[in-house]
Amino acid sequence: MENSEKPENIYKIKLQEQVEILQKCQKEHSVDSCTKCKEVIGCKIRKNYINATYQSMNKGEGGGFEF
Repeated sequence: MENSEKPENIYKIKLQEQVEILQKCQKEHSVDSCTKCKEVIGCKIRKNYINATYQSMNKGEGGGFEF
């Protein structure tokens, strides 16, 4: 298995993709934070970003957030 195909790298790649999509959306809405956007509640882009962040943190193993 190549380095780029390892599970931990897959989650990093997916997270980076979602970061780019989120930043593009923020730019289109002229905001620097989702909380400043009128569409924050129920936003699929933000939800996908949060899910990608969560999966990147736990490498797809499930469990809760640990701060």
